[in-house]
Amino acid sequence: MAANQADGGNTWTIPLEISVRVGAGIELVQVQRPAAPSPAMGPLGPPPPSSTTGSGTLDSLAASADDSVRGVLQGGHGLHHYLAGIDKLSPEERQSIVDQAILLLDGYYAHLQLKKAMHGIDPVQRLRLLRRRLRRYESEISFHNELTDIFTGLRDLHTNYILPEYFAKAAAFLPFRLKHCYENGSRVYIVTETMKGISDANFNKGVRINYWNAVPIDRAVEIAANYHAGSNPDARHARGVDGLTQRALLISAPPDDEWVIVGYTDLAGVRREFRAEWSVVDVPQPEEDGSVQSTGAALALGLDLEGDVRRRINGLLFSPEKLAERNRIRQARASAGYTTAGGNTPEEATAIAAAAAVQGLKSVMPDVFDVQMLNVGGKMVGYLRIRTFSVPRDEPFVNEVVRLLEHPDFPKERMILDVRGNGGGLIWAGERLLQLFTAKRIEPTRAQFAVTPLTVELARADGQLAMWRPSLERAVETGAAFSAAFPITDPERCNDIGHRYKGAVVLIIDARCYSTTDMFAAGFKDHGIGKILGVDNNTGAGGANVWTIDLLRRLLHGAGALQPLPKGGSMRVAIRRTLRVGAQAGTEIEDLGIEPDKIHEPTVQDLLNNDVDLFQAAAELLP
Repeated sequence: MAANQADGGNTWTIPLEISVRVGAGIELVQVQRPAAPSPAMGPLGPPPPSSTTGSGTLDSLAASADDSVRGVLQGGHGLHHYLAGIDKLSPEERQSIVDQAILLLDGYYAHLQLKKAMHGIDPVQRLRLLRRRLRRYESEISFHNELTDIFTGLRDLHTNYILPEYFAKAAAFLPFRLKHCYENGSRVYIVTETMKGISDANFNKGVRINYWNAVPIDRAVEIAANYHAGSNPDARHARGVDGLTQRALLISAPPDDEWVIVGYTDLAGVRREFRAEWSVVDVPQPEEDGSVQSTGAALALGLDLEGDVRRRINGLLFSPEKLAERNRIRQARASAGYTTAGGNTPEEATAIAAAAAVQGLKSVMPDVFDVQMLNVGGKMVGYLRIRTFSVPRDEPFVNEVVRLLEHPDFPKERMILDVRGNGGGLIWAGERLLQLFTAKRIEPTRAQFAVTPLTVELARADGQLAMWRPSLERAVETGAAFSAAFPITDPERCNDIGHRYKGAVVLIIDARCYSTTDMFAAGFKDHGIGKILGVDNNTGAGGANVWTIDLLRRLLHGAGALQPLPKGGSMRVAIRRTLRVGAQAGTEIEDLGIEPDKIHEPTVQDLLNNDVDLFQAAAELLP
């Protein structure tokens, strides 16, 4: 049976269908599916309602999953079921959380005045109002959402309210990923990965997203971006795209919708709809590998926590082979008596790789590094992707890079260094890496405390902060807003290995680069190591060293007003702001970021064919 419908002078032939699917708890109701318009018809408005299919339950996703992740999925829940089990906070516990937030931002936050000026906000006053109005927040979700919104308003991915343990272990996800690219000058959104077990046979890699819960996709991304703390337009857009399909519940509000209706165009050009249900699983925790992070390393952290959770959940859902390889390497290494507590020299790193039976251009850290040899326009180009700097110790990390660069199969004349999506980690790891690519002496970024009575007290309490203490104490008389600036990474350690890769290097960045990766990109540019190619106009612009409230309490030896948060909650704060060196000496990284030398707008071929156009653009910047 069919009907005709006119639309702007064009006629659609609309087959009417009624179908019911019993199984996986999904029902298909009466739908109208439009025939695909021919290109000659020109642009049309929103099409008539199209066929809507379901994503499949979490059980069906688990049944189709790789063995390495099936157990995690089987332990998950639908969003409705998950939210029903939220731990309840007493009125006193809520007040304690707000009091600690006021103390943290007012007493330790390095960017407080910058954020007030650049974003027209007053987070401390909002917290005081929240404290006064606590009785108005009847549900746990409304309280957590308000507090999260205050921290999100800082546009600072370092400074977070970390929700109680029930949330902190979990992430919500939809069973696919999408990315944006450009076609004929317009931004489009394409599905790049799907999970096995999705029941819609038409919803595949390469389909184009048009609507999200009946909202045009561009606007839906803008709305989603408001839930995340990107500090510049490109960073907010990137977080908005990611937030459509994933939420790190430790610092992000849970989705309001238990499922979404995705309007898409399939590979045959037919407009369709797809119902995708939110699921919640425990986030895979970093694997224990025998390394113990020192207090000094904990003080040198620069990490986008939300981005790091997203990296781990993506590895779980879409790259199970890397999890399997990591487990294989860990077992082989353990059987040979090697752990990453070793690897203090390149020679030891090579021995570890041999013990782990890694062949060719493969890394013993498969979830950290991707390495390969590319043939780009007849040029042999080395390629090294660094997905994270979040490692417990810098020595094994840096020496694994040395081993890969000096591997006989790695091209020695030119290479692409790719840090897209890298949310940072150990500052020592990022800044020590720079020396491998230049003969110049590396000068690490400088860091400053904001001057407050509490930061003065902090510098007096711990000897590791002795360099900053005199200027903090002097500021009581001079009225200076910040302490003197000193490096977090020892300059000698930034130059202790030397220039190991003598070929030309181009760096690829994007708006998801954050924190330590911002510092790495700044050092790459400020030392003139090579050209920078961006797929966005800026990095994520995270210019700080981040500490948790628990670390602050430890440094203060339990003295002072900081207290543990109830039910396993926590907070993080940008404690020291970082400044660039060289020609840009003294320039803040926060909110300003690092601009590339050239922009490459991602193409459809990049998304569907392993960044082929991006690599061509990068190779053109190499001799």
